[in-house]
Amino acid sequence: MREFVVEADGGSRGNPGPAGYGAVVSDAATGETLAEAAEYIGVATNNVAEYRGLLAGLRAARELDPDARVRVRMDSKLVVEQMSGRWKIKHPAMKPLAAEAATVFPPDRVTFEWIPRERNTHADRLANEAMDAGKRGEQWSPEASRADLATPAVPAPEGPPGDAAAGAARVREALASAGGAGTEEAATGDAGPRNDSTGAGEEAPADADRRAAQAVATPSSGWAPADMGAPATFVLLRHGETPLTPQKRFSGSGGSDPSLSGIGREQAEKVAAALARRGTVQAVVASPLARTRETARIVAARLGLDVAVEDGLRETDFGAWEGLTFGEVRERYPEDLDAWLASPDVGPTGGGESFAATADRVAEARDKLLAEYRGRTVLLVTHVTPIKTLIRLALGAPPEALFRMELSAASLSAVAYYADGNASVRLFNDTSHLR
Repeated sequence: MREFVVEADGGSRGNPGPAGYGAVVSDAATGETLAEAAEYIGVATNNVAEYRGLLAGLRAARELDPDARVRVRMDSKLVVEQMSGRWKIKHPAMKPLAAEAATVFPPDRVTFEWIPRERNTHADRLANEAMDAGKRGEQWSPEASRADLATPAVPAPEGPPGDAAAGAARVREALASAGGAGTEEAATGDAGPRNDSTGAGEEAPADADRRAAQAVATPSSGWAPADMGAPATFVLLRHGETPLTPQKRFSGSGGSDPSLSGIGREQAEKVAAALARRGTVQAVVASPLARTRETARIVAARLGLDVAVEDGLRETDFGAWEGLTFGEVRERYPEDLDAWLASPDVGPTGGGESFAATADRVAEARDKLLAEYRGRTVLLVTHVTPIKTLIRLALGAPPEALFRMELSAASLSAVAYYADGNASVRLFNDTSHLR
């Protein structure tokens, strides 16, 4: 499925006053600008102009591909929060615009993300060009536009999405950007204060950018950076029991590839019932091994979903240790075991996969899935090491943390990945559905 990024903005010089909007549609994969839209709309408020920009951007994206998925990015907290359903819309001029915007694409194919003004300069300049044209008694012309020429490149902090170090870098960047900016009106010319269209429960977003960045760095209650838009949430399910599970034997991707036991199938049915009651899972992805695919099929059948397979979610290859207990490995390969416990770069006896190699593979699979399922809730049916690795990377914990986590068969964990690069561990080793 094709994916677009829509960036939109609007402004009013007087609030209400002469107003205009700008919108840009780009290819999510390449960043190529595919369409631009701008218009002088006469006297209106900032917020109405922003909604007009959103609507124009969505319409332009639909003309390009009505079956696409769309990621909307705006520097207006008000519009992002209202369109995400977290704030009510009370202003009579904004209600019909929001209602129309919600029908351009199916709601499950559109996500909304707040961005700092400094990352929305293309749409902002289009809006200002439209207002400048209106001042001259003209309408905006795409032939005369120079909006994309001065768009600054914002370097992304190093590190893959979901790594704690990358997330912290992005927070520092957001704080620095917010700290040097004025009110939201600075991005759209000489507009006045934006408080005309907000009623009870609708906070004017004058200082929203700065508060949003600060909330990510020091959340007042829990981890909830709503300004970053809907996160991609990975619900992590360890497969049900196999005949090897209760015996605590090494069972990786290089062994006998056992299927679920009778108990394991019962566990999968219980997980399926629990997830069906919650009703939040939108896709199911499984490791290619038999026990995970069988668990995934049972759950997906209950949810009415198909199962996709991702090879990067497979368990570590434990080499010559496959099928052995820890005690048996200690007895047969004591030096190899000590080296393995001491360093994530050492693999099991017989050419097995090291935890460092597993982490690289899992991180690559994570990034691929994040790109594919942005803003959605996905069930990943996988194994002990991949799940612990995803948790470890989200927390920024060292490799030895793998030995300090207990993960039961058919347990549920969850990690939410936000657009700023931060990850939030929401759940770990939940087995309440098995009781």
